[in-house]
Amino acid sequence: MRVQGGGHGEPVLVLVHGLGATGDVWNGWRPLLAERWPGRWLAPDLPGHGGSAPLDRYSFTALAASIAELVDADRPLVVLGHSLGGVVGLSLASGDFGVAVDAVVGVGIKVAWTDDELDRARTMAQRPITWFASRDEAAARYLRVSGLDGLLRVGDEAVSAGLREDDGRWRLALDPLAFAVGAPDMAGLLAAARARVLLVRGEHDPMVSHEQLTRLQPAAITLPGLGHNAHVEDPNGVLTLLEPYLVAGR
Repeated sequence: MRVQGGGHGEPVLVLVHGLGATGDVWNGWRPLLAERWPGRWLAPDLPGHGGSAPLDRYSFTALAASIAELVDADRPLVVLGHSLGGVVGLSLASGDFGVAVDAVVGVGIKVAWTDDELDRARTMAQRPITWFASRDEAAARYLRVSGLDGLLRVGDEAVSAGLREDDGRWRLALDPLAFAVGAPDMAGLLAAARARVLLVRGEHDPMVSHEQLTRLQPAAITLPGLGHNAHVEDPNGVLTLLEPYLVAGR
């Protein structure tokens, strides 16, 4: 797996991106983490994303197992995951992977799926890889697929991390099979979690409503003015959700 990181010591913060993105979506967090996070932090590319190898079959448990391999079992762990990454964090907190998760913050998790939405996802998983004649065309597609259109520039290095070039042609690094991961059993994941859990959404997130979240967790938070990629729109505001772990006074 391709993993970026920094800092030293404990607790370890794992930043897990959403479907279609890469660990580079956390680039705007680097100066904030250097100032405010007291321990080590990691931002991996999930399998089948960015620079990480694909899986034969995608499931939340398989993705969580890949994260568990990156950390020491006896070190306290905090997971902040976006969308798919939030579900991976909840799976990791089940205690089934031999790691000690202290807290999970899940941002923008889609908690309710229709049959039509699942059918569309399965169809996307079976589509052949699309090749583009230019990097900019591929970059525009990447920004749409990852939900980052309007938040990152086409030429941003975080966009480059989600692309692949071969003999003058360009494609997304994303393995299409990842779309078949399915819908999470949120009630089951929350019941099984051996960690403190906080569910969060942006006010303008079309993927999940406040009512859907609060049915699962009455204390769920809606962040004013933000959308689905709240962690990209307002890194400092989302980082503040980890207040109990941050360096005091910063």
